[in-house]
Amino acid sequence: MRNVISLLALTVLAAVATSGCAGPEEKFGRGMRNTWEVVRMGEMRRSVEQTTVIDSPDVGYTTGFIRGLNRSLLRTGVGVYELVTFPIPPYHAVATRYIPAEPSEPDNYRPQRISDSMFDTDTYVGFSGGDVAPFIPGCRFSIFSN
Repeated sequence: MRNVISLLALTVLAAVATSGCAGPEEKFGRGMRNTWEVVRMGEMRRSVEQTTVIDSPDVGYTTGFIRGLNRSLLRTGVGVYELVTFPIPPYHAVATRYIPAEPSEPDNYRPQRISDSMFDTDTYVGFSGGDVAPFIPGCRFSIFSN
């Protein structure tokens, strides 16, 4: 019974600490985005692309890969830190000296929103424009791209 009361008190304290504040909400969302960097591989693709364009293709595929791996692991670590500490201030982005606050994409491709009936409600045609699978790295298939 004591454990249940302790758990309930902890839950109520966490709810009071995080309710009505935009700070914990933003920090948790930023932590989720950064944690999924390992799956998304945006930093990896951007580092390889930028190193290839600026230096050379040989350097881009070797040094750019290692640089992208380091930045992806750093972003994932920052994301895990922000997920664990989201109810605790400060709520601003951390490690912005090393990585931008928001995840990056390569300059040659920016994914759009998913083509789904939630966002595109064209009932006459049956589907509308947008990316089909932007969560798959390297997928550039989109409907009605202008």
